[in-house]
Amino acid sequence: MTPVPLSEARHLPVWRRPIALLALMAIAMPLSFATWSALLNNFVIEVASFEGKHIGWLHSVREIPGFLAIGVILVLLLVREQVLALVSLALLGVATAITAMFPSLGGLLFVTLLSSIGFHYYETVNQSLQLQWLPKDRAPQILGWLVAVGSAATFVAYACIVVTWRTYDLPYGLVYAVAGVLTLGITAWCALAFPQFESPNPQVKKFVLRRRYWLYYALQFMSGARRQIFVVFAAFMMVERFGYDVHEITSLYLVTLVLSMVATPIFGQVVARFGERNALTFEYIGLTFVFLAYGGLFWFGWGVVLAATLYVLDHIFFGFAFALKTYFQKIADPGDMAPTAAVAFTINHIAAVFLPAALGYLWDSSPGSVFGLAAGMALTSLALALMIPRHPEPGNETVFSGVVAAPAE
Repeated sequence: MTPVPLSEARHLPVWRRPIALLALMAIAMPLSFATWSALLNNFVIEVASFEGKHIGWLHSVREIPGFLAIGVILVLLLVREQVLALVSLALLGVATAITAMFPSLGGLLFVTLLSSIGFHYYETVNQSLQLQWLPKDRAPQILGWLVAVGSAATFVAYACIVVTWRTYDLPYGLVYAVAGVLTLGITAWCALAFPQFESPNPQVKKFVLRRRYWLYYALQFMSGARRQIFVVFAAFMMVERFGYDVHEITSLYLVTLVLSMVATPIFGQVVARFGERNALTFEYIGLTFVFLAYGGLFWFGWGVVLAATLYVLDHIFFGFAFALKTYFQKIADPGDMAPTAAVAFTINHIAAVFLPAALGYLWDSSPGSVFGLAAGMALTSLALALMIPRHPEPGNETVFSGVVAAPAE
């Protein structure tokens, strides 16, 4: 198939344009990943008899492909980014479909590793494609819209679980299989219905680590470390400490998603108007208080209503996270999108590889301390976010750029 230049894509029918492809992929990924996440904590506790240290090891293994996302650069020497995105989605779908066939620590580590390769390589390439295909002046709004589309797909997955789980006493295997097959079906359509799109800026297919991107790298590192604590332990806490069943934890996810679907497109407009620095500052201040309150659940014995509220608030604040993408889009060379997306994913997952396993042991003895550590990470992220200039661009990457000239590359 002859690649279609991005400038010519506007002549295609709306349903075959790049934004339509991004939207379909935004739907396909969460159908598998959201279902896997919704069932995971109940599945590992009820079927595999996991404790804190076990869930920690599971998530550490899950983050290894994220840490190795830099390998995307090597894969791109052989295949196009668009092809790699779809192959990765297909792998995620297959791994999700077979998850319940491996109800042991070793089996779950194996299948989780497979699904994680699909998820992380897809996310790496998808971020690169978004930054290449979306115009800078409209990127915040469109990214907000794409997040909302993904949230809508997740909403459908969660709603189906809530409505059918107790009514039909569904087995874990059936739900995982249906979710994986749906992802595979959408991925197949994307492969057959869309042409290969050619970006006007060929991507550098080698390792790229630039000094002037240092603040972006630092923010990515802190984001991965801080976010990992929430992903691993927040929902696990709801099941282990407060006894949430599958339909109850999924209902909590559902409430979160409804709010995210409404708020995220608005957040895109907020980022466009007030800038990445203000958006990220607001996010990190909010997360600091959220994590401190999480610690209070253990230190002061606060109840389940507050725990559920904090879970929702965390996701609302996370809606501003794409401001980090648009910050990089504004400061980066056009050809750096793909290699830097891979490098950024690796940096984002440095702490994620060892933190879950290490903190899993701390969780078993002092769970409040885990969230106290997360609050400290949020404060560190806040300090870094304040270094973003109001109008970032090449040569003006940080508030210090006008004082100290960037070293020559």
